[in-house]
Amino acid sequence: MSSSRTVRKLEVESPVPADIDIANSVEPFHISEIAKDLNLSPNHYDLYGKYKAKVLLSILDELEGNDDGYYVVVGGITPTPLGEGKSTTTVGLCQALGAHLDRKVITCLRQPSQGPTFGIKGGAAGGGYSQVIPMDEFNLHLTGDIHAITAANNLLAAAIDTRIFHESSQSDKALFNRLCPPNKEGKRKFSDIMFRRLKKLGITKTQPEDLTPEEVRKFARLDIDPNSITWRRVMDVNDRFLRKITVGQGPEEKGMVRETGFDISVASEIMAVLALTTSLADMRERLGKMVIGNSKAGDPVTADDLGVGGALTVLMKDAIHPTLMQTLEGTPVLVHAGPFANIAHGNSSVVADKIALKLVGPHGFVVTEAGFGADIGTEKFMNIKCRYSDLRPQCAVIVATIRALKMHGGGPEVVAGKPLDPAYLNENVPLVEAGCENLARHIVNTKAYGVNVVVAVNKFSTDTEAEMNAVIHASMVAGAFNAVICTHHAHGGKGAVELGVAVQKACMSVNQPLNYLYPLDISIKEKIEAIARSYGASGVEYSEQAEKQIEMYSRQGFSGLPICMAKTQYSFSHNAAQKGAPSGFILPIRDVRASIGAGFIYPLVGTMSTMPGLPTRPCFYEIDLDTTTGKVIGLS
Repeated sequence: MSSSRTVRKLEVESPVPADIDIANSVEPFHISEIAKDLNLSPNHYDLYGKYKAKVLLSILDELEGNDDGYYVVVGGITPTPLGEGKSTTTVGLCQALGAHLDRKVITCLRQPSQGPTFGIKGGAAGGGYSQVIPMDEFNLHLTGDIHAITAANNLLAAAIDTRIFHESSQSDKALFNRLCPPNKEGKRKFSDIMFRRLKKLGITKTQPEDLTPEEVRKFARLDIDPNSITWRRVMDVNDRFLRKITVGQGPEEKGMVRETGFDISVASEIMAVLALTTSLADMRERLGKMVIGNSKAGDPVTADDLGVGGALTVLMKDAIHPTLMQTLEGTPVLVHAGPFANIAHGNSSVVADKIALKLVGPHGFVVTEAGFGADIGTEKFMNIKCRYSDLRPQCAVIVATIRALKMHGGGPEVVAGKPLDPAYLNENVPLVEAGCENLARHIVNTKAYGVNVVVAVNKFSTDTEAEMNAVIHASMVAGAFNAVICTHHAHGGKGAVELGVAVQKACMSVNQPLNYLYPLDISIKEKIEAIARSYGASGVEYSEQAEKQIEMYSRQGFSGLPICMAKTQYSFSHNAAQKGAPSGFILPIRDVRASIGAGFIYPLVGTMSTMPGLPTRPCFYEIDLDTTTGKVIGLS
């Protein structure tokens, strides 16, 4: 073991204590110690307290000529509502690589929303002896990135309604005069951002007084169609009563009432922009290109048309820097961005991965997690994230549990909050073998990208040796590079050493380009159908609304974007009750929408909730503060 590496030896207990109790039992290293291990000097980061720091993007310029490390993505089989431990496996694997196998490693994770933390799911820092710490800071405000997104998103929402309001009561000339007011000398000028709209309109004049009345009208009047507005307000709380609201009911806005609603903050397109951006300049362009709706003539209206793209960038200028944290065993973690995994791509940021790959160097490892099952998270990682980052992974891990495989083999329904049926607690090898068809399809699909696939069987205390052997055998038959049993929840990195060794070997034996599922230059429908085939569908059915939207986005010049399918995570198909590996079904596309700034089209397969609700007994019942120690208790 390298004596210079900051490593913490875990003292594990059995049975495994509550996650928050484990997290609180460990005193984290000062984050400057973690930074020092990565050869980061104090001018490379800004401290946020003792245990968090923002790593500045300028490090990428300094390390530009350095070789990247190995790149690993962690996905999973189609999950139960309880989750199968992807985050825990990601952290456990990195603790194994860094604290037990003496490899330079960085974990790259999404920042969790506070909504589920106080709602039904709980936090997302991993679990057991494979966690990111401090757990409370990870799951709550962190360094304020989600708050910045909330502020930026709602500034744009305010700009939209205000612009409609002012255009409704003013003539073209009055509107133009207020947009370009005279200075003290009586001269008018365009602000810098206005030249973006002028260029879009094909107007090359640089002085306001030179515009013709027709040009004044085109420039000043966005003529937003209220029925086309797709931009909604957001907040980082689960609040079902904000899903549908009306705005404009004040006496001064009389006649401007509009039905809209709130999404949870991580569903904002600004979050997806943050996750896919490659630089500050790139983020500025993406924020400005975000489409909020159409004009009454059918033309897209952007944030830059509203004059707010620059202000959004100012609000996001600190959020673009990833946050450095640590695992229980002292290995480094970069936490950055947390886009939804259905209407967005469900992966942490491109810039965090790029920084991490340079910092670990050519023999190190960067491990990142993709949200939901591999049919959604890993597919979007490959076809969206890797396209924009120009990075390629060498290895994909697929996390599986005996519990989920039994469900896919025909076991009883698994319901969050209810005790598991005895079928999941007693040995049943045939049920496991039947469910392995789900795992096999994920392996085949993932291997097709040109990466080696390693299956990580996340072991529970009720799993038997015969059941685990059945999974390993099925994995190898399906084409996995290796399949291993993991006990990282109970033992930390020590319980994932075999997984770490398998991942190292898998990374070192790959040398081929990334094979995307589809090229970008085919039609929107052809891309949708390529993804549908990977699910096992025999065809796709489009609603009238979906057909209309596809035609509009194609006409507006957006057909060259990648596709981000918004589909249930609980089945390969559109029907969450269809387990295993269904085939021959017709995939229904209900609607098609776009996140133009982020850079993808997202078809809706069924209805997607973008504002979760609270259950009868939310997690917040357990959460409190120990006023003697100042420590958070009850987080899960």
